[in-house]
Amino acid sequence: MKNKTIIITGAPGALTGIGRATAAIVVAGFLSISMAGPISALAGAPLHSDQAPGYYRVKIGDLEVTSLYDGTGRFDTNWLSGTKAVMADIGSTLQKHPHFLDVADWGFLVNTGKRLILVDAGAGEWWGGGEFGRVEANLHRAGYTPEQVDLVLITHMHSDHIGGLSTRDGKRVFPNADVYVAKAENDFWLSPEIATKAPKEAQEFFQAAQAISAPYVKAGKWHTFSGSVEIAEGIKTVPLSGHTPGHTGYEFRSKGQKILFWGDIIHAASVQFKHAEVSVVFDIDRAAAVATRENLLPVLAEEDILIAGPHLPFPGLGRLQRDGNAYSWAPVVFTDQWTSK
Repeated sequence: MKNKTIIITGAPGALTGIGRATAAIVVAGFLSISMAGPISALAGAPLHSDQAPGYYRVKIGDLEVTSLYDGTGRFDTNWLSGTKAVMADIGSTLQKHPHFLDVADWGFLVNTGKRLILVDAGAGEWWGGGEFGRVEANLHRAGYTPEQVDLVLITHMHSDHIGGLSTRDGKRVFPNADVYVAKAENDFWLSPEIATKAPKEAQEFFQAAQAISAPYVKAGKWHTFSGSVEIAEGIKTVPLSGHTPGHTGYEFRSKGQKILFWGDIIHAASVQFKHAEVSVVFDIDRAAAVATRENLLPVLAEEDILIAGPHLPFPGLGRLQRDGNAYSWAPVVFTDQWTSK
């Protein structure tokens, strides 16, 4: 062992009483470490490359509402359309904060005590290149099976909302469910004539919509409605056209409480809550989509109504707050306790 030199500085006679004792302990400890060699590291704890199950429940009156995670992606700036100033601001922000346009996809399950209802089915095998399609798996994790679903309500027929209904080989994922969609939506996406005239980049949406719906149409399980109607007790359709011709929200009521499943009113939350006038390339009628959003947001900000948004951050549930001329999103705060309050 190499010689160790210990130097203790201080005024002569300063190391008296407790001072001397303390110095002795320090020196003894140092020497024991020196003689023992390098400090041995503790055994490393293994990494856990998994995550919590992708579902979250809330209570709305007597309703049990479960968010079912479908996947995570990033919204492309090329999919947004706004003024030059707004788009420049988005681009600048994205350079500083690369995750500024991260988004999630959700489906939502409602247990009324009498019926099990799914609002939008996620992407399934039809969208996202494997990054999405987890609604069915998380339905199982939440304690249910596809066979138990009685009713599926579709906000619109883009494949990231209906893909989870059917497999690529034409089988119904929810064999006992009746599916409801707005007639205007149905007549648009399932029209061979409209599909033929559609731009090339939109063809895959028409092809997917027709293939996904076919097993339910054949089984007599595909139904349409028009306007604002009561689908069932305490469930009202809310026309929100613009994003697609028959884009529809669903309002559930129970014991004086409400929840609105609003479909694709918001895609990029970090942008559109601040700039409601920003549209997306997937809007079939951009002016109508913007008008719908600008009319709806102030109403919801004034009401005590829970909102379920398929592209909003975990758990896709929250409320709107007015922030001057813009809006902010107050998400449901996570809790590990289930309460009936």
